[in-house]
Amino acid sequence: MSHKRIPKRKAAFAAGTVVALGAAAILLPNANASQDGSSNDAAAIAPKTLKATDASDLASQLEELLGDAFAGSYYDSDSQQLVVNVISGDNNNVIVQAKKAGAKVREVDNSLTELAVGAKTLKEEATIPGTSWAVDPRTNKILVTADSTVTGDKWNTIESTVKSLGSDMATIKKSAGTFKTFVSGGDAIFGGGARCSLGFNVTAGDGSPAFLTAGHCGVAAEQWADAEDGQPIATVDQATFPGDGDFALVKYDDPATEAPSEVNVGGGQTVAISQAADAEVGAQVFRMGSTTGLADGQVLGLDATVNYPEGTVTGLIQTDVCAEPGDSGGSLFTQDGSAIGLTSGGSGDCTVGGETFFQPVTTALQAVGATLGAGDAAGGAGAGDDQAGGEEAGAGAGDEAGAGGDAGAGAGEEAGAGEEAGAGGDASASPGEEVGAGQEVGGEEAGGDVIGGEETGNGAGDAAGDAAGDAAGQTHN
Repeated sequence: MSHKRIPKRKAAFAAGTVVALGAAAILLPNANASQDGSSNDAAAIAPKTLKATDASDLASQLEELLGDAFAGSYYDSDSQQLVVNVISGDNNNVIVQAKKAGAKVREVDNSLTELAVGAKTLKEEATIPGTSWAVDPRTNKILVTADSTVTGDKWNTIESTVKSLGSDMATIKKSAGTFKTFVSGGDAIFGGGARCSLGFNVTAGDGSPAFLTAGHCGVAAEQWADAEDGQPIATVDQATFPGDGDFALVKYDDPATEAPSEVNVGGGQTVAISQAADAEVGAQVFRMGSTTGLADGQVLGLDATVNYPEGTVTGLIQTDVCAEPGDSGGSLFTQDGSAIGLTSGGSGDCTVGGETFFQPVTTALQAVGATLGAGDAAGGAGAGDDQAGGEEAGAGAGDEAGAGGDAGAGAGEEAGAGEEAGAGGDASASPGEEVGAGQEVGGEEAGGDVIGGEETGNGAGDAAGDAAGDAAGQTHN
């Protein structure tokens, strides 16, 4: 399990101008930075209050420090503390070390090595389409999930395999939905009759502008446009799916393309992305996709294996964030501006919920040799005449988008509900700042959900955010 964090000069995302739906997704500043311990002994070993990304950094340090005694970690969002599992054995010094570092320590029975052996057994004996498994550090067990297609002999196989591992090693649960990739949301991108979402803009190893999206999108079509029936603006350079991940690097055809280091969350509102970071179980995360807009939830497990109908994918992040067809490839990020993942697939939808799996951004960047960020001006998939915060804003806002086509995903000439995005207010938000606080997203009430204390949602206003609307075309499964 890797907790390595990869700071980057910039991370960028051109998300669709669709607005949030579902439960209120509130992007609030995280006011509790890491606290320094006081000089007395009691305070010196008291758990620190941490941001989720700071907790991820501390977990990485403790994994290296504790070695085999480290048995995973998770973020307690209520107390804002990092909880570290340790196999203490006869060496109580590891507990002291972890406490002095600022973590809350919990002694557990299963080591990461033992959990890895259990996962290997599942792979060898129960690789069945519609199943998944991931390590859950909160229970110190492997969480196995079977979707609604796993019945009869298939269910008997997965159930007996889980039982063979022992009740203290693994648990199994049924999912009402069906595991599938979400090809059909970022800005919408179109290729070969499929619709996906642009994830994060990057700079490829050769210095050319590119973006990351889901690997199953990359293998579905070679060329991608920013409008349905539009001219291609980018070509797939490399893609992985199924196998060791679900990610693709897609290079913009115009080498002069620039892209903003931000996530467009609809209505002219953007969240600045400053780095790539690994997920931490228990941390709150936000997903943006062109079909369903903005949604939030928690990280449930790491290093997840998912058996899709197309094949097995390993190394994913398991969450309870909702997603639907078209959201594939869309960005997963934190409130303080860290790029975390790319939407892969899962079960359920944004009405009933379900599991959604994400490709870790850090792994994808390393695999394709790219770095996050590509300049300060919007371009490629959805750049308007001005950036967010000007008269016209957002991915695909303005008179023309990207390579001169229609205005990206769901945005016409106006990018708000009856107003141009950003008009009358600052349309950008630096990491840690409130997004949308004190102002209505898109300028008007837009569907009844909330970002930063004001209302937003699907069905926004006159022009933007109709979950891909007229400009983005119809959803394709």
